[in-house]
Amino acid sequence: MVKVGYKNISEISGPLIFVEGISDAGYNEMVTIETPSGEIKSGQVLDTRNGLAIVQVFGSTSGLDSNNTTVRFRGETARIKVSDEVLGRIFNGLGEPIDNGPQLLSKESVEIVGDAINPYSREEPSEFIQTGISTIDGMNTLVRGQKLPIFSGSGLPHNVLASQIARQAKTLKTGESFAVVFGAMGITSEEANFFMNEFRKTGALSRAAIFMNLSSDPSMERIILPRVALTTAEYLAYEREYHVLVILTDMTNYCESLREISSAREEVPGRRGYPGYMYTDLSTIYERAGKIRGRNGSITQLPILTMPGDDITNPIPDLTGYITEGQIVMSRELQRKGVYPPVDVLPSLSRLMNQGIGKGRTREDHRGVADQLYSAYATGKDLRSLSAIVGEESLSSSDKSYLKFADNFENKYVTQKLDEDRTIEDTLEISYDLLSELPETEMKRLKKDFIQKYGKWK
Repeated sequence: MVKVGYKNISEISGPLIFVEGISDAGYNEMVTIETPSGEIKSGQVLDTRNGLAIVQVFGSTSGLDSNNTTVRFRGETARIKVSDEVLGRIFNGLGEPIDNGPQLLSKESVEIVGDAINPYSREEPSEFIQTGISTIDGMNTLVRGQKLPIFSGSGLPHNVLASQIARQAKTLKTGESFAVVFGAMGITSEEANFFMNEFRKTGALSRAAIFMNLSSDPSMERIILPRVALTTAEYLAYEREYHVLVILTDMTNYCESLREISSAREEVPGRRGYPGYMYTDLSTIYERAGKIRGRNGSITQLPILTMPGDDITNPIPDLTGYITEGQIVMSRELQRKGVYPPVDVLPSLSRLMNQGIGKGRTREDHRGVADQLYSAYATGKDLRSLSAIVGEESLSSSDKSYLKFADNFENKYVTQKLDEDRTIEDTLEISYDLLSELPETEMKRLKKDFIQKYGKWK
């Protein structure tokens, strides 16, 4: 059916055009815009009231004028085509190929506005995902169906860590289909080239679908991208029975676009200018992760956000922490020491860790080893602060051993090479190597049976 074209544009302001005389425009409805030169652009309805439709144009509004521009309302929200062919491909934020490959040949298209999983239908996350990163696998374990964000800061290597996890993540069960859906919002051209080169040269692209929105692309595309990525992930998980890891970076850019669009709608701002509904909006993204009873596939989310001013109380990490199941916190102090990945395990947490570790999943001593590492490292860091005041010579021999442990923990356990993919057995082996430097009598969180079976004390 040919849609009616409207030319009664009252105003063009930045990326927005105001169309009058529209009585039936829907919120988030997609539109087609034809410029006077015949160029076709896409847009989306931001707001509609009293016969006025406010449309956000995807791309530049240069060349548009209020008399000769035609706007057609499509009568549907954004949809994308889905098929197995998305793997190995690179798309923009609207799901259009940007890798010089062909368009997806699929008759199946679905709306990108999915629903959060009904709590009654949720299956409890219970299986270990190995990322090859000791600070995650050993102490903040990622569990299939979990949403575990990475809290970073400007200039920290979260993009490098994201690409390494995307490259190395796997399940330990054989015969399972595993895929990665990678969504990048508001990144620079340099970052985009880095991600594409990393995926291509390591071969990880063959099992990944990549969606990219550059900083020069429309802000509205950043709002759409995570929903496009998650819709693709839901198809792969629940229709094709893949276990999908979704990595979204950077959620801060997403929230900044949300604030920008809220301002364009002239909405009353909330905390620090962000819209009051940002919590609800973020939950519509995060709550699409999980496992559904009776379905073989699953979606695990690893959102990455840069905390403005390294402030963990900023609304973005604050609200994210309420919705998700823990956090991985990157440290600027560790980065200054040359530690990669600079993950600070003490403020980090995986609330579902216990459901994905133990006998039959990782190893029966996993929980005890993690607790012992936490205790020893926390003691060592406290003694660092004390020695800075009273001097290291004032510490007891036991205190000095903990001080040495903290240094070795950062240099041998936290520090990894960019291409180092540690198995969970490797991580636990390194753990016992480090703990053996402390007296066996200090191992109060490890069962004696485990000490005798795996320990290296003489």
